[in-house]
Amino acid sequence: GAIGDAGKKIIVESFLEGQEVSIMALCDGKTILHFPPSQDHKQAFDGDKGPNTGGMGAYAPAEFVTPELMEEISSHIFTPLLAGLEKEEIIYRGAIYAGLMLTPAGPKVLEFNCRFGDPETQAVIPLMKSDLFEALMATATGKLQSIGKLVWRDQVSACVVMCSRG
Repeated sequence: GAIGDAGKKIIVESFLEGQEVSIMALCDGKTILHFPPSQDHKQAFDGDKGPNTGGMGAYAPAEFVTPELMEEISSHIFTPLLAGLEKEEIIYRGAIYAGLMLTPAGPKVLEFNCRFGDPETQAVIPLMKSDLFEALMATATGKLQSIGKLVWRDQVSACVVMCSRG
C-alpha cells in the first residue's frame, strides 16, 4: 500500500511482495555510476527465520537482476533522483544506496540512504577491479564522468555477519 500526499508516496514494505535488492552507486551531482546489485538477509536465524535485524549477511551480484532490469532501475529510479536533486539545486556528491522491492508491477523504492549499505558493501567491494580511491576522488571533485564506468570482477562474493546472541 501507498499513502499519497500531493504526488508523494510512502511505500510500506510489509504490503509489497517480491524480492528485495540493494543498489549502491556513486553520485557527483551530475553522473551516477552503479555498483553490482546485492541482496542482504535480515532474519537472525538460518533459513530466513527469526526476527528482522540490520542484516546478517549479503551476497553479490544478485543474479536475478538482469541487465534489462538494471537499465529499468537506472532510468526509472536513479535518473529521476538525479533530476530531482538538480531541480532542488542540490549538488549531492557521495554514495547513494537504494533499497528496492522488485514487485510484479516493477521495482519500488523502499529507502534511499546517503551511505553504502551494510552488510552489502562488504560483499560488493571485493568485486571491484576499478581503483576505489580514484572513483571516490572523482565523486568528491565532480569528475565521475571522466571514469566512464566502473569495472567489476566476473565473480561472486558473500559476507556473513558474526554477532553475539541477542
